[in-house]
Amino acid sequence: MRLRFIGTGDSAQVPRFGCDCMACERARVLSCHRRGPCCAEVRVDGHRYLLDAGRMDLAESCERERPAAILLTHYHADHVQGLFHLRWGTGEPIPVYGPKDAHGCADLFKHSGVLDFQPGLKPFRPLRLVGCEMIPVPLTHSKPTLGFCLDDGGTRLAYLTDTCGLPVETDRFLRDWRPDVVVLDATYPGSHAEPRNHNTVPMALEILERLAPRQAWLTHLGHEVDAELMSVPLALPPNVALAQDGLELDLGAAQAWTA
Repeated sequence: MRLRFIGTGDSAQVPRFGCDCMACERARVLSCHRRGPCCAEVRVDGHRYLLDAGRMDLAESCERERPAAILLTHYHADHVQGLFHLRWGTGEPIPVYGPKDAHGCADLFKHSGVLDFQPGLKPFRPLRLVGCEMIPVPLTHSKPTLGFCLDDGGTRLAYLTDTCGLPVETDRFLRDWRPDVVVLDATYPGSHAEPRNHNTVPMALEILERLAPRQAWLTHLGHEVDAELMSVPLALPPNVALAQDGLELDLGAAQAWTA
């Protein structure tokens, strides 16, 4: 199994429009510090699975390589906005899986085009994909939201973004399931007083301490996290790192390289 971080930012992204903090100014000069909408892709046995669809150039990337399926954590715009262009494409339908949400986002369900929306996923009920099994787990967010636990028979990946803490049943499941790699929401710095819908970095580290994965990556990072770390470097545990746009991981070998 291979994982690629397509975007690692929050809904405002980095740089944030109109912001002159040191992190946003740096990102305007150095593209390697930019953070796009939070999304990723997993490759297993020659099949490409998208985890969320917030990139506005999604249709272009799918034209280069059509995904086997799209897995949506939830229907907030920054996680599905790329679908509004992609849906008007042609060719074989692309299966789209996500949580049960009667509202979805705008008119995606009504005018789905090439997108083949599947019935809403049921938490903890496994879904068999080519090359791996996926188990959806509920997360704590303002819209129905799921994390994805993927197992290719050799490595277990838990992709958990857009959550503030973890529901008790999800925490219990993950501790029993024992993921090798965890990708976790850490939108706010530790100085953020009242987190809502998303973890602070300290909250994320507490969760990771309980789950004890071999390797963990923090994602859905806001500009405040980058700005604070530029002033006060954070001593992360040796198995935890901040994800970056374009970072690719060979999960079986626990190795990383940039695209």
